[in-house]
Amino acid sequence: MPASEYNFDGKIVLVMGLGRFGGGVDAAKFAAIAGAKVIVTDLAPEAQLSHSIRQLEEFPDIEFHLGSHDPADFEQADIIIANPAVAPDNEFLQLARRRNKLVTSQIGIFFQLCPAPIIGITGANGKSTTTALTAHLLRRTMDEERHRTEDRGQKTEDREQKTEDKDQVTSIENRAPSDEDVIASEAKQSQTTQYALRTTHYEHVWLSGNIGNEPLLTAIDQIGPNDLVVLELSSFQLEQLAEIRKAPNVSLLTNLTPNHLDRYRTFADYCAAKENIFKFQTLDKNCPAVSIFNAEDEIAAQWFEKYRKQAGRICIRFSADDVGRDIRDSFTLPGRANLSNLAAALAVAGYFGANNEQIKSRLPHFKPLPHRLELIGQINGVRWYNDSKATTPQSAIAALEAFDQPTIIIAGGYDKHLPFDQFGRKIAEKTKAAILIGQTAPKIAEEIKNAQKYLAPQLVAGLPKNQSRNTHHTLRTARIEIVNSLAEAVELANQLAESGDVVLLSPACASYDMFENYEHRGREFTRLVQEISG
Repeated sequence: MPASEYNFDGKIVLVMGLGRFGGGVDAAKFAAIAGAKVIVTDLAPEAQLSHSIRQLEEFPDIEFHLGSHDPADFEQADIIIANPAVAPDNEFLQLARRRNKLVTSQIGIFFQLCPAPIIGITGANGKSTTTALTAHLLRRTMDEERHRTEDRGQKTEDREQKTEDKDQVTSIENRAPSDEDVIASEAKQSQTTQYALRTTHYEHVWLSGNIGNEPLLTAIDQIGPNDLVVLELSSFQLEQLAEIRKAPNVSLLTNLTPNHLDRYRTFADYCAAKENIFKFQTLDKNCPAVSIFNAEDEIAAQWFEKYRKQAGRICIRFSADDVGRDIRDSFTLPGRANLSNLAAALAVAGYFGANNEQIKSRLPHFKPLPHRLELIGQINGVRWYNDSKATTPQSAIAALEAFDQPTIIIAGGYDKHLPFDQFGRKIAEKTKAAILIGQTAPKIAEEIKNAQKYLAPQLVAGLPKNQSRNTHHTLRTARIEIVNSLAEAVELANQLAESGDVVLLSPACASYDMFENYEHRGREFTRLVQEISG
């Protein structure tokens, strides 16, 4: 049992933060199976955690201390597994450290025990879609390669060593790239980067991490050294990994825009947490770390230059413009932001040997993740999209840019102290109406009005059409409404929408002021829209 390395058997393990996305449940199950006495503590009351609690019913000895944290729990525990949402300087974690307790995390334990190469994906926006796309392309490529190999009747040493119950495939080559393996990348970039073309003969691809509700620790016994693990990693998880100086074998950054400023003092602090995904990669000339950056993101481009000359590291850049027309035609997700997500996934898949034909054959089978520009209905010619996962202004801006049709946006929610000036400007440029809810509704409304005041004189002055998009805008007469609930917002949107319009829930904010989480908000929006359709 891998958990024996932590000597869980007979120990008291305190899981701090049960949560609603499966991470706390996974940690509690893992510790219980390993023979620990498990206590779960969470500030939320039992009623809010009922779904997670039900998933632990098979472990009747687990104790739940909910609604508050008791210092005595931290003093008696041998090991504390902290939820990523718990800040490192939390007073109870400080208490545990003063008592010389082992403070760890679900993601930290996984990195210390996982026998397979790990692909880690982070960023402010698009990381979930990129992570899911990457796993999808790698899985399908793996299946095609396996079938091709079996059809040829090839035999390998790895296949002979596998049991008859397992798929028969060869292993990933962990060696320095030879001259024959190295191919040129980034033909359109001023600096050419080279990377090793890896074999695609691996056994299984695992998808987990911050993407939510996927097993992590409880899957560790099933993961072998010839598998690949694809993880979405949040800034909070990367802080936890930094404590043990760990990072993925392959690390990718989608982009960086302000986020979680309710936890980080500055945007620079947030970026520093994200940079851990590269900072703590193991540099080895015989098995180089792979670092992948978005060429269109200013900070990512700076980091590419910072890291690209390090020995033992391969650096790759990607851009939405790198996606060929034939690949684009096979891809159904709307907007340039999703094209960038695809380019990121292609950079990883290409590193592991996927070719264009394999990618084109697999892309149409990709199912978009729920709550991410998800088309949930078409009613009287109006298309309704659920983008509840858009919890930052930049992600909501990307959603608006995906549509040319007249758009009614529903936005607002919990205040993470993010700036809304660019979001307000985009609403003023792109929408026919903005229906605002939650704590941030007045702030967003004010920024829309400010943008309208700024943009209107430019139109009156008759600026030439050939000026840049930063100085010339098309101003719509955007109606601004603040309502008390999502139900009122949907009702009003239905009244305002005409055939050919888009109604878009893209809040630009977290959901905690009105909902349990973004999934709850998205499900409620979907339910309300379905009620309209009858």
